[in-house]
Amino acid sequence: MRDTELKERTPDVAAEDVTLEGDANSIYEEDGALQVGFLDQLREDIANSDVAAVQLTIANLHESELGDILEELERHERTQLVLLGGEAFDYSALTEVDESIRLEILDHVPNEEIAGAFQELESDDAVYLLEDLEQVDQEEILEQIPFQERIRLRRALEYPEETAGRRMQTEFIAVPPFWTVGQTIDYMREDQDLPERFSEIFAIDPTFKLSGVVALDGLLRSARERSIEEVMDENVRAVSDQADQEDAAMLFEQYDLLTAPVVDENRRLVGVLTIDDVVDVIHQEADEDIKRLGGVGDEEFSDRVFEITRSRFAWLLINLATSILASLVIGLFDATIQEMVALAILMPIVASMGGNAGTQTMTVTVRALATKDLRASNAWRVIRREFTVGAINGLLFALIMGVVTYFWFGSNSLGLIIGTAMIVNMIAAGLAGILIPMGLDRIDVDPAVASSVFVTTITDVIGFFAFLGLAAWWIGFT
Repeated sequence: MRDTELKERTPDVAAEDVTLEGDANSIYEEDGALQVGFLDQLREDIANSDVAAVQLTIANLHESELGDILEELERHERTQLVLLGGEAFDYSALTEVDESIRLEILDHVPNEEIAGAFQELESDDAVYLLEDLEQVDQEEILEQIPFQERIRLRRALEYPEETAGRRMQTEFIAVPPFWTVGQTIDYMREDQDLPERFSEIFAIDPTFKLSGVVALDGLLRSARERSIEEVMDENVRAVSDQADQEDAAMLFEQYDLLTAPVVDENRRLVGVLTIDDVVDVIHQEADEDIKRLGGVGDEEFSDRVFEITRSRFAWLLINLATSILASLVIGLFDATIQEMVALAILMPIVASMGGNAGTQTMTVTVRALATKDLRASNAWRVIRREFTVGAINGLLFALIMGVVTYFWFGSNSLGLIIGTAMIVNMIAAGLAGILIPMGLDRIDVDPAVASSVFVTTITDVIGFFAFLGLAAWWIGFT
């Protein structure tokens, strides 16, 4: 009865590797959450150290499903799952979890076992897991890996982080241009060391320089006697091994690529980037931008209280300093506020509207800079557009607040003051939201990291100064 239940909840590999939505074998609920019954049973198997049950449960899971399970389990359960899983545990699942979880698991698994598991991984996944380990652990693991694979991994680790060379897969198929289609097909059938999945074959000269590429479907449609040189495409979208991974991802997006060869400075073929790696890069870069805009740095969802507190404290401290600056501006007009108490009630509205407008522009600008949509050639057109948007929104909200202020306080002059201040601050917000990220980008400072604090400070200071300054002038004039 026990084996039957486990088989019913475990996907059948012979039937299909992909779990479809609504599939009876799915470990997920309709809302995407892991099934509670599945998790409870797995936790019970782990607690009982039931090796057979754990291995049967995880044997046919996809790496992403196994990654979701690891993130749901408690810390001690994760390590136990890996150890009990043995050869049934797919270490590529560790590429699907937060760095803190990944390091936590690898710290508790013997290096000998990690080395054995890495030999089953694709090179890009192995490098991804190795790069975050201590140097001592890296060396110990590499020493237990066969020589040829060890050399490839060492070479990949020498590339700077977040470059195409660090992300690439070193397993690929390369043949000389003078080979025939028939020779190439026979070679792919007979050689046991080829990549498990591939969609393109690369043509190289005797010095390993890239000559062209042949899509797998094009190869299969060609006559056996034709040479690779005849059927290959010489217009290859190659990526430099030193290129930033984000630039490589943009190349995939622009040309709808599935794979791209990676070449060194002499155009020698050194690896290949695949779409699954690029999707991870896009997700990672977007995730970083969103977090930095919120001032949380490299914080991960699974981080502990101390790590999260430390990550957020620095930006909150900077925000405190900018808030004090805004308060000093308010302090300059304390006599004006005492004379007209309504100003204290209305002034947060001006600053808040400016802050929100600035954040909208800043978010769009930071993303446009990241995707290279905002360039020197179109910068002034975009700046004029944001100025116009700020002016129009300022006029509209000035009318709204003028009416609201009149009915609230019965004062035409106060409505005129807040309306004028609203226009000034909305224009300032639009300009700050685009000029600050552009300026930071120009001096090689990540605009996603620093823009938010500066934009908020400017909108607060200008908002308060415009509103209270106009009020002080009006009171003195009347």
